[in-house]
Amino acid sequence: MSNARDVCLVFADVSGSTQLYEKLGDAQALAAVERCVDCMTRATLLNKGRVVKTIGDEVMAVFDSAAQGMQAASEMQQRIDELPPPAPGVKLSIRAGLHFGPALVENNDVFGDTVNTAARMAGLAKAGQIITTADTVAALPELLRLSCREIDALAVKGKAEDVRVCEIIWQEGAELTMMSTRMAPAAPADIRLKLRYGGVETILSPTRPLATMGRDAACDIVIHDPRASRSHAKIERRRDKFVLVDMSSNGTFVTFLGETEIALKREETLLRGTGRIAFGHSWSSGEPAETLEFSVEG
Repeated sequence: MSNARDVCLVFADVSGSTQLYEKLGDAQALAAVERCVDCMTRATLLNKGRVVKTIGDEVMAVFDSAAQGMQAASEMQQRIDELPPPAPGVKLSIRAGLHFGPALVENNDVFGDTVNTAARMAGLAKAGQIITTADTVAALPELLRLSCREIDALAVKGKAEDVRVCEIIWQEGAELTMMSTRMAPAAPADIRLKLRYGGVETILSPTRPLATMGRDAACDIVIHDPRASRSHAKIERRRDKFVLVDMSSNGTFVTFLGETEIALKREETLLRGTGRIAFGHSWSSGEPAETLEFSVEG
């Protein structure tokens, strides 16, 4: 039986779960991931939602309203933040994304563009962050909108127009940026991205908004690591942001300065500050890896 109606979809997954298995070993890492999934499930049920499915370290949940979805995602973050570390120096965290809109609910599953958009929002989030759309924020009660701030308008795969993307501030006592109900996107800034690989420097800017990377000689930056794919990844400018998009078989591994390495598998992430990118395997694995250094400037 199918039913088309407005729902709020929330996707949440454990950030850096691959690194958890490397650091803790299979048994301890699996137990830590299961604790996180249990916290996310409890937060869903307490906010009158339903877990549609769990896949490994990811939870997909559905709610009747945007407010329920937002409150559940915030409670997920709070519960995970309060978990004791599974080992010294290891902090558990999740990333979450949500979107409110029409979807087809059929046989306890949910289908449609709203599902895809919610998943894309989760893909944009980093550890400890909740990302949503301006359309979802507009569906929230006025009081809850005060806990949201617009980040930018970004191109989202499958959408003809840029999607206005917002962050939900869930930490208690955090300084909040009040957001107008008429959220005007910020004007693009003169931001540049400096890339260095093999002693050669490449700069992305408004006049050069794209760089492709891979083993293929036709790529803008030719990667010599044999574990890289021929068309491995690309970096593209979206308004005043630079987004790294993985298109590879073995994944792209990103380390922001002072943070834990993250793995992208057919996913994308916003580049910020400085860091390095490894192609096809983890830089932290101890194996030799050719890395690309990046720095956002301006």
